[in-house]
Order: sequence, then C-alpha cells, then structure tokens
Amino acid sequence: MALSRDQISERLTMALHLKAFEYQHAGEIIFGNGRISEVGSIVSRYGRRCLIVSGPKKGALRDLYPIVGELLEHLGLEWEHFDGVIPNPTVDLISTGAKIAKTFKADVILGIGGGSSLDAAKAISVEATHEGTSWDYVFFKQRPTARTLPVVAVGTTAGSGSQVTPLAAINNTSSRDKSALCSDRLIPRAAIVDPQLMLSVPVGITAATGFAVFCQAFESILNPRSNPLTELFGWEAVGRVIKDLPVAVREGSNLGARSSLAWADTLAGFAACGSGLVLPHGIAMAVGSLFADIPHGMALVSVYRACLEFTWASAVSTFARLAHLLDPALDGVPASDAAERCPDLLQAFLARIDVACTLRDFGISKEELPALAKQSMVLPDYKNNPRVPTPDEMLEIIAASF
Repeated sequence: MALSRDQISERLTMALHLKAFEYQHAGEIIFGNGRISEVGSIVSRYGRRCLIVSGPKKGALRDLYPIVGELLEHLGLEWEHFDGVIPNPTVDLISTGAKIAKTFKADVILGIGGGSSLDAAKAISVEATHEGTSWDYVFFKQRPTARTLPVVAVGTTAGSGSQVTPLAAINNTSSRDKSALCSDRLIPRAAIVDPQLMLSVPVGITAATGFAVFCQAFESILNPRSNPLTELFGWEAVGRVIKDLPVAVREGSNLGARSSLAWADTLAGFAACGSGLVLPHGIAMAVGSLFADIPHGMALVSVYRACLEFTWASAVSTFARLAHLLDPALDGVPASDAAERCPDLLQAFLARIDVACTLRDFGISKEELPALAKQSMVLPDYKNNPRVPTPDEMLEIIAASF
C-alpha cells in the first residue's frame, strides 16, 4: 500500500529524530562595521518622511543623530526627531511620539538606540495609524493592522534583540502594569546591526544588556515550542555571551567582542521569535511593571538564580549542556550533577561581570513581594517553563530572589 505524502513526511521526521516546525521572518539584516552609513538608502525604501525615535538628543548618542540626519537629507528625505524615550517606555510616552508622527505625516519610523528606543519606535508605528492608544494593542487585545508604519531599527546595544522581534514592551504607569504589543507587522523591515555603534556603551549597561541576550537565548531553548532552528540560534548566542561578554565588560573598545555580542543579540532575537520565553522573563516583566525604574536586564539578573534552582531538575540535559559551557572542567561529570551545579555556575558568571544583585538591592520591600508574585503570573511566560510554578511556588521564587 502506497504511503501518503503526510505519512512519508511523518516517517522521515521520526527517522531524523527532529521535531516538525515552521519558521518565518520578514525582516532584512544589515550587519557589519560601518553599515550605519547605509541608513539613508535603507530608510528610503520604505518612505520619504521619517520620524527618528530615540533617547535624549544630548545623551550618549548625541554625535550620531546629526550624522543620521545628514544621511537622510542626502537622499532627499525629510525627517523629524522624537527624543523622549526613557527606559521602560510608557503608554503616555508612546502617545506623545505618535502625535508627533501624525502631525509630521511620517510614513516610516527609524528607531535608534537600545531595546527601549526600538520598542517605542514599534509601538509608535501602531498608535500613529490606529484608533486608541498603544495599550489597546497589547497581548490579548486588538492586533495591529496593515496600516502600521514600517520600522527601520538601528540597535546601539546588544541586549533586547528588538531589532528582529515582533514585540514592543510598554509600561502602563496608571495601572502599574507592563505588557507588550506582539505582531509580525512589528518586525522591523530592516535592522542595521553595526557593532562600531556599541563601542562606547558603559560597562554596567554592557553587562546587563549582554546578560539579557543570554536570557533570551537560553529561555528560547527551554521553551517547549523550541525546535532545531531556534536551538541552533539559541546555543550559538549562549556560547558567544559566555565567551565574549566578560571581554567586552573588561575591554569596552574590543571590536571583536562587541561584534560577537551584536551577532549573539540578533540570534537570540531570532530564537525568541521562533519559540518564546519562559519563567524568568515573565517575572522580570512584572518587576518592570511595578518598579519601572529597574532596567530589564538587571531585573533578570536579580531573579535568575532562583528560577534556575526551581527549574533545573525538569530539564537536566539542557542544564547540563549549559553547565559544561560555563565550566568545561565538568566534562565527564554525570548530567544530573552538572545540571545541579548550573545555578551556582551562572551566579559566578554574574559576579565575574559585576552585576550580581537581589531584589532587595533595588529598594523593594519584603511587604511588596506577594504583589510581585501575583503580577508574575499575569503574562503567560511562566506557563511555558519546563516546571510550571503554582502561586505558592511563585512566591517562594520571589522570596528567594530577595
């Protein structure tokens, strides 16, 4: 009896021991030193009236903005600049930027900066073309339509992967909540990843954002929706962070290390696109919602060890592989023993890059922990963890991070 096409496909997949999966990405990657010089030609593919979205004009990137403006003008593009982005951008901030976009009649958005600037650019691209505010389009609400403005992303830190993801995280300060817009329409049409732009990133930001790259990559591997491609991206990113983040922290001008981290950041974004994140990111989002002045990367640092302690026994082979990357001397050690050592090894890595901290270090009081535990179960990330915590276990994880 002849086999159907579906039966043949199923048997081939089983024979190769690979999970069936699909992966699609709509964006273009322009990677390499000096590629910022191409920003004018890249933006011109998508529009003629460009709104630049960034942090303050007088901030760390103050010398870059005039250069970008000249590159746009050289090709006849008109541009306006919204420079009001802050870490953990708020709904009100997005509304301010969207109003400028509408008044200027922008037809393309250019985000320049770290994850907050790129997320803000994406959220503005929605609110500028839709009714209501950006908060009306976060998870479980309305989805952005084809009216969404095209976004070009120029990342200047290696941390969020936002230049290649469909996500835009925003804070609602009135409700003390943090969520994200999520749509393939938010994937930047083009992402310029120029490691030279990252040479001046301060040590503390380099360490915190670099660890966020690790988190995205490793959590995408732990997620049950992971597949051979996202695992390939994820493990490559994890290995690069472990090898090159300490170098970049120690030698900020080391272009080789910066380039490696920039690529790891991009790969981690791809991995997260394909499978999603797990428990630590859900808690870090909750930290950001209740305590908006805490940077996302540092929120992750503060809770990661407790999350690993809770999870390792439910994903022994994955944790054992990570342990061997963190300490090659574990070669030959039984997988369960190596996996159990993972939380300590990662904490030592955090100490090595000088970012180890607890929730208490941010001024959070013990009385606020139950509210934080409850908020950590609002977004669905924790449900994708290899071990899913109950409400009582979530409070225990939060308490262990204090």
